[in-house]
Amino acid sequence: MSLPPEKASELKQLIHQQLSKMDVHGRIREILAETIREELAPDQQQLSTEDLIKALRRRGIIDDVMKELNFVTDNVDQELSSPKQPVCFTDRQSTLLKKTNIDPTRRYLYLQVLGGKAFLEHLQEPEPLPGQVCSTFTLCLHFRNQRFRSKPVPCACEPDFHDGFLLEVHRESLGDGTRMADSTTMLSISDPIHMVLIKTDIFGETTLVASYFLEWRSVLGSENGVTSLTVELMGVGTESKVSVGILNIKLEMYPPLNQTLSQEVVNTQLALERQKTAEKERLFLVYAKQWWREYLQIRPSHNSRLVKIFAQDENGINRPVCSFVKPLRAGRLLDTPRQAARFVNVLGYERAPVIGGGGKQEQWCTLLAFLCRNKGDCEDHANLLCSLLLGYGLEAFVCVGTKAKGVPHAWVMTCGTDGTITFWESLTGHRYIHKSINPDEPPVAEQPKPLYPYRTIGCVFNHQMFLGNCQPSDLVEICVFDLNDESKWKPMSEEAIKSVCAPGATTSLPPFPPLCASTIDASVTSNEIEMQLRLLVSEHRKDLGLTTVWEDQLSYLLSPALASYEFERTTSISAGNEEFQDAIRRAVPDGHTFKGFPIHFVYRNARRAFATCLRSPFCEEIICCRGDQVRLAVRVRVFTYPESACAVWIMFACKYRSVL
Repeated sequence: MSLPPEKASELKQLIHQQLSKMDVHGRIREILAETIREELAPDQQQLSTEDLIKALRRRGIIDDVMKELNFVTDNVDQELSSPKQPVCFTDRQSTLLKKTNIDPTRRYLYLQVLGGKAFLEHLQEPEPLPGQVCSTFTLCLHFRNQRFRSKPVPCACEPDFHDGFLLEVHRESLGDGTRMADSTTMLSISDPIHMVLIKTDIFGETTLVASYFLEWRSVLGSENGVTSLTVELMGVGTESKVSVGILNIKLEMYPPLNQTLSQEVVNTQLALERQKTAEKERLFLVYAKQWWREYLQIRPSHNSRLVKIFAQDENGINRPVCSFVKPLRAGRLLDTPRQAARFVNVLGYERAPVIGGGGKQEQWCTLLAFLCRNKGDCEDHANLLCSLLLGYGLEAFVCVGTKAKGVPHAWVMTCGTDGTITFWESLTGHRYIHKSINPDEPPVAEQPKPLYPYRTIGCVFNHQMFLGNCQPSDLVEICVFDLNDESKWKPMSEEAIKSVCAPGATTSLPPFPPLCASTIDASVTSNEIEMQLRLLVSEHRKDLGLTTVWEDQLSYLLSPALASYEFERTTSISAGNEEFQDAIRRAVPDGHTFKGFPIHFVYRNARRAFATCLRSPFCEEIICCRGDQVRLAVRVRVFTYPESACAVWIMFACKYRSVL
């Protein structure tokens, strides 16, 4: 197999580095001296090459070298449109080595995280014992359509981060796609490395600790293309001005740069970009103020409507709401818009944490922070669902308004080509067709009764449009959603929105990450939860003085029902109930009673699920069933979605002889 010259030179350099690291030359000199001393006869003047190789092989030097130099070929067929697969290097001491293919014609940035310090919140935490479950930190990275995740490390004042990530600095334009990026080309790539730090507690609950955008281009002006950085991570939300810890980071270009730029050139480029971004944001702010004044002049009562032009992200930075939405393609991970709605629905719901009282804390998370934490507020869900629906070619908008009792809320709306308006509730996956009520109709006229929970609507937006509701009333049920009618919806200039929200318009705009496939094995996880629930039920009944007899066949017969429930949640179509009911009738003898209780969760904690089930009187009646010939059954079915989100269906059942 022939190698291109640059690949051969790179290979030689890697081998030389590894031999130097192992001090092979020093060991060979020692063995050579020892062999001459022990084995060379007085009448011999020199050793042959064969004699030296035998001595090296006998002492295991050659075997050691071959063990260290692993050349892996692992061809992976990938869909052309799919994002680059992340690669992660680990130390030789690690129990698991990940394989990767390196294209010698492309440029890479090797980012190493070499430990953390000053995480003062964990100053008093004791060292975890071997095998002890403890809270962990995980670092998630996104760079130019590539996703990475570090190994979890125990939370500590100085967390032991030691991970390396190989980031490809590829050009996306077709003309330069096959050329290795040089220093000047890379200087024009303004995408930052988005780093998100997640804390996972002993119960599996995740917390967003920090979100940081790393400017990596300083390495282009460093000697030999290597630089070390100290990154101070700030908190999120109300703590965005408080330091949470420091990471030590090393950046290195592969292959090494033939020509580095001067630090002055790099700094000038970064300063120009910041200046250009600041000017665009200033002009948009001036335009937004003018638009708002015009909106208030239409009707003074507009001042009380929820017209949301800017929102704060997790770092406390005000950004135009249109920048939180972008057409997002799920590749082969999600097949239909309704399946996308189900995926967003099973991501956890959690309001932004607030210290003390005083109402709701506003925090619209960037997409990476939302996905890595696996939970967020209603605005995060609505932004993601709108992005996915836009990716499927629908005309989708995020709606900002209120629910009952005036609680602020966000949901998604799609406009059909036939004028049909559909509301999508991102927290439940439910869909509602909107039919406007005409307030001028006589009282006896039959009016459609709204089924949706929304009360008022202030504005709608997507990645290109922002429209404020300027109808006499902002009640959803009487609103007309003809978005082209400027007497009903006041639009913002699409050019103004494009200047700050289009991809690459400003360097302050966080790039959208691709979705990642689930890492959960549905069958294994289903079995584990089911075994844990059986044990919990048996212990609970034992405490009540009851024996427990499980019937495996009855448990198996519950599977079709759980599959049918999930299918219905995804498609709004019910199927398969007839077969399930027929099978149960055959399994339950005459004179016996069957009871079943299905329940749905979006987490995989069996003990927590069991405690929730016991709070239902119907489920408790099954679990604590008393009678003659009582047989119990439980079935768990885990349905996996991207980002390791999952829908967990559990069904408890029992059958027993009816005694009058």
